[in-house]
Amino acid sequence: MITRRSALGLALAGLAAPSIITSTQAATSDVLVELFTSQGCSDCPPADKVAGELAQQSGVHVVSLNVDYWDYLGWKDTLGKAQYSQRQTAYAKERGDGDVYTPQMVINGAVHAVGSRKGDVEAAIANARTRAKYIDVSVSADASDIHIKVGAGTGNGTVWLMGIAPSVSVPIGRGENAGANVTYHNVARHLVSAGSWQGHATSFSVPRNSIMTGDCRHCIAILQQGNVGQVLGLAKITVS
Repeated sequence: MITRRSALGLALAGLAAPSIITSTQAATSDVLVELFTSQGCSDCPPADKVAGELAQQSGVHVVSLNVDYWDYLGWKDTLGKAQYSQRQTAYAKERGDGDVYTPQMVINGAVHAVGSRKGDVEAAIANARTRAKYIDVSVSADASDIHIKVGAGTGNGTVWLMGIAPSVSVPIGRGENAGANVTYHNVARHLVSAGSWQGHATSFSVPRNSIMTGDCRHCIAILQQGNVGQVLGLAKITVS
């Protein structure tokens, strides 16, 4: 759905580790792309496919966050979480445009585009690459915790952690996509705040089992301005 129907409209986001695994901060050209999607949305499968294509591009960190506000249409999204619906609404409030719809891609926490319109999304990614000025962020994992280090900079923000499953295929039994088998790419299984950043070099630790459970294989650390504003830094680890 390009709109959240008339009800909402446009008025209104562990495996054992053998040792420490570390990633350095993202390159200045890296970009975070969050796809807000739904199994109950007939317009979403093309965007889910685009997400898989974008995820193959170097430096593009795609995450799929399934929302739950279409569940009333007859199919409960098996990946959907109210937390992700709330994150999407928080983005709309932060931007000030009130635009909440599926499929929606939010690029670097700042701008949005219809997720199935690949050209529009790639243009937004290219623009984000030219504007990114990142604070240093690194993330590591040991057997018990995820550790994040954030460098010094200007302003304040929030550090988020996402536990990511690389690919999840779902047979959809009812609703607008009844009979379809849709593959979701880089699915967010967990989203946890590690804490606040006040412009000083800071370290954070979060229990590993609150992030890396089940089929999660990746963890992304994201520093955002304020709560869910512009992405100020990010880093990713892969756990085998």
